[in-house]
Amino acid sequence: MNPQALMDGLIAGSMIGLGAVGITLTYSILRFANFAHGELIAWGAYIAFAVAAALGMLSGALTTPIGPFSFGWALVIATIVAVMLNGGLALLVDALLFGRLRSQKSAIIIMVMASFGAALTLRSLLEFIFTAQPLYFSKALQIALPLGGGIRATPDQLLSLGVAALLVVAVHLLLSRTPIGRAMRAVSENPQLAGVAGIDVRRVIRVVWLLGAALACVAGISAGLLVQIRPQMGLDLLLPLFAAAILGGIGSVPGAMIAGLIVGLSEALAVQFIGAEWRAAVAFVILVLVLLFRPQGLFGRAQ
Repeated sequence: MNPQALMDGLIAGSMIGLGAVGITLTYSILRFANFAHGELIAWGAYIAFAVAAALGMLSGALTTPIGPFSFGWALVIATIVAVMLNGGLALLVDALLFGRLRSQKSAIIIMVMASFGAALTLRSLLEFIFTAQPLYFSKALQIALPLGGGIRATPDQLLSLGVAALLVVAVHLLLSRTPIGRAMRAVSENPQLAGVAGIDVRRVIRVVWLLGAALACVAGISAGLLVQIRPQMGLDLLLPLFAAAILGGIGSVPGAMIAGLIVGLSEALAVQFIGAEWRAAVAFVILVLVLLFRPQGLFGRAQ
């Protein structure tokens, strides 16, 4: 086995894990599977690209690579702006669509089908605005650094892994050590009882959308930085995202990240031993096996 497949799997798994955290939070609080979450990944990447391009036109110095990385300060600033704008997009979709359905006490299947419609709309808007042509944050070539054992990684890849790990730890601490985190856990257990206890359920829902969109944005930027940006990137990641969210256990942030790494490594090993054409099937197989034998996931609780 080529040991480099392990690094490739970890890198892909870190992006899957970040997206899966947003899905597991949305499901545990809002009680429906949001199939539009993948489009937030794509929109986050495109917003960051547009902002970085605009900053680069204003000042070429902002595009000068920072140290060993392939990007300049334009992308760093664009990431901060994109996180906020992507959060605003998520809140807008909730206000126009999901919020109205919640107020009408719509069935879960209606919410799920609405998320399908939202995903198609957001994807079509991306293709209309940016076309289907792939885009790149940077086309600079990087030399992979030897890490030992026949494994190599570029500085951008190592940064992506580090950022993913820091964000998951930060979200876990947010949920376990802060008042808003305790409110989110209370709403996850029983929204009606949490409202009676004085918790602002609407505020919790807004925080969940903002947090999920922020993590999706970072995942999209990482994918765009390491591979490329395409309108279909969110759709391509959708099945692995749900596989990781269910495998990790709904409501478990560390579980979603660990499961994302498992899915990423499984895909990389499938490419190594079976063939690249079977990569997409790996997430589906994992999803089916989990639903059959351990539907609560690795870190979830049996209902």
